Amino acid sequence: MAISVESVKKLIAVCLLLLVICQVSAKYVRAGNITFSELEAPGIYRRLLPAIDCKGACEERCKLNSRHGLCTRACGTCCERCNCVPPGQSGNRELCGACYANMTTHHNRTKCP
Repeated sequence: MAISVESVKKLIAVCLLLLVICQVSAKYVRAGNITFSELEAPGIYRRLLPAIDCKGACEERCKLNSRHGLCTRACGTCCERCNCVPPGQSGNRELCGACYANMTTHHNRTKCP
């Protein structure tokens, strides 16, 4: 029984697709009315999650910050890139994974509030 080249190509494509699907895993943390997720896959897979309301989430996170505008702008950038805003007014950055926790400014300071 001979296997055609087309069958082999289809089998390889299916295997690659399954590999990509298996690499994407999400960990959900429930905090108030917002569900946060931490992906353990490269940034390209973050778009598979439904987008969160970054403006509302960042307003809530930065409402008590002394530099409200700066905090909200930085939070918005981090939220757009990582699709996550940690719970609370400060800290908890690790709940959004390495994308949020390790993002830095041009001067190597942590970017995300």
